[in-house]
Amino acid sequence: MSFYDNNVLPHVINLVCGSTPILRQREKIVPQAEGRVLEVGMGSGINIPYYDTNKVEKVWGLEPSTGMRKKAQKRVDAAPFDLEWLDLPGEEIPLDDNSVDTIVLTYTLCTIPDWKAAVEQMRRVLRPGGKLLFSEHGKAPDAAIQVWQDRVNPIWMKLAGGCHLNRDIPVLLQEGGFKIKDLDTLYVPKTPKIAAFTFWGYAQ
Repeated sequence: MSFYDNNVLPHVINLVCGSTPILRQREKIVPQAEGRVLEVGMGSGINIPYYDTNKVEKVWGLEPSTGMRKKAQKRVDAAPFDLEWLDLPGEEIPLDDNSVDTIVLTYTLCTIPDWKAAVEQMRRVLRPGGKLLFSEHGKAPDAAIQVWQDRVNPIWMKLAGGCHLNRDIPVLLQEGGFKIKDLDTLYVPKTPKIAAFTFWGYAQ
């Protein structure tokens, strides 16, 4: 990875993904996690304080970026539960079939290169009846915003570590084999509209 990817981008992502409106979205999702948890795209560990320690048995944090794992280390060291790094990409989850009770996916599916392989891996490791909790930004419902998402996306991807502005998150989850059980949406406030439309809920 480049100097920018390892040394600059982690700080930028931590700042953007730690903004107050995004933290409020995380608060809606992460405390619902229970049992053995896989967080895909743990990044700088922003979600760690939001886990309910009375519900969580263990958390695996999947994060392929060395720079992001380095940025997260203080939060990981202070985690009040058993937390183990998995340093492979989302397309390669090194866990057994049906071994996870909850998957947490926050502002990650926009970036994974082979999203379908990654979602199929998530389905493989999630036990029957388990939940995939998600809060993700993506394709807006308004045609005028969609036009700008498509125009800006190539440049945005280069600056934001491969992040796509225009992925239709519920469709991606469904095409990967999940059923959406609960879904809410909104434009997150105080955020440019091309990056603000957010989906959150859970799938099984």
